[in-house]
Amino acid sequence: MKQESLALRLDRLTEPGLLVEPLTAKPGWVRCLACAHQCKIGPGRRGICQVRFNADGVLRVPFGYVAGLQCDPVEKKPFNHVLPGSQALTFGMLGCDLHCDYCQNWLTSQALRDDLAGASPQTITAAEIAAAGQRLGAALVVSSYNEPLITSEWAVAVFKAARQRGLHTAFVSNGNATRAVLTFLRPWVDAYKIDLKTMHDRRYRQLGAVLADVLDGIRLVFELGFWLEIVTLVVPGFNDDPGELAAAAEFIVGLSPDIPWHVTAFHQDYRMRDPAHTVAQDLVRAAEIGRKAGLRYVYAGNLPGRLGDWEHTVCPQCQARLVTRRGFQILEQRIGADGCCPQCGLAVPGIWR
Repeated sequence: MKQESLALRLDRLTEPGLLVEPLTAKPGWVRCLACAHQCKIGPGRRGICQVRFNADGVLRVPFGYVAGLQCDPVEKKPFNHVLPGSQALTFGMLGCDLHCDYCQNWLTSQALRDDLAGASPQTITAAEIAAAGQRLGAALVVSSYNEPLITSEWAVAVFKAARQRGLHTAFVSNGNATRAVLTFLRPWVDAYKIDLKTMHDRRYRQLGAVLADVLDGIRLVFELGFWLEIVTLVVPGFNDDPGELAAAAEFIVGLSPDIPWHVTAFHQDYRMRDPAHTVAQDLVRAAEIGRKAGLRYVYAGNLPGRLGDWEHTVCPQCQARLVTRRGFQILEQRIGADGCCPQCGLAVPGIWR
């Protein structure tokens, strides 16, 4: 009964979707364009995400609520090349188009799939979120906690209000995107973080996605001009093979050696209780693989103080340390608003102003 009551409550917190096309061959059916699943949804049915559904031929989508809202350091997202040391007002809703066994946000992402999950939705307006961000001194507003692609219409409403108050905007996503949704988002999103979870299609399918779709999503995010950072959670026995890590790094280099790659530590969570926790030497090895592949900005995370220089931003030209970090703390920031190394003048890609 909990699942039904939560679903009914969420169904009331919806509006007609914009990322949709009718299926003329099947009257009343629609195709959702919010993620790469592109679900074909008949009347009375739900998409894979469970929160976008067909009501009498109209695609209804989440709108007007949050299941989480708090200020975090922007480094926690993680973004290392976006306004270091800034606060990011982060909001999330419920639902996801994937079902990762190690999801660290499963209480929100799996809310309509798992009886143990679920957070209480709180009604709010986009203007109220933007005003809260400004009041709390945030520099940007971020859609995260669940998969933001499936709530893109709401995110754009929030981001429009945030832009009116001079705030930057960002997405923290699994990258399982379509060109349609990214084109819809592009005018309103500055920075985009994507989790590249594995380079094996079979393992991606275990999580609920297709590797080729995620790689296409990453390419599109880069090509459309979002500021892009990529994260790989290094899970022992799942995706930590050196060959697989090298393949991920080489894929990123193929787009641009200037895309930051974060390799972060796994801890046992949700349904994945077998692998050991990732240790510092695993992350250092992964980071070294990224550097050897040609990436100029590689970061190791989630184990503050144990990762040497891999927490910091270092100029790839003169080797000067530009941003000194310990975990989510900024200890020194030497990159100016011009985005250049103060020692040699190299332009460091990112959002610094």
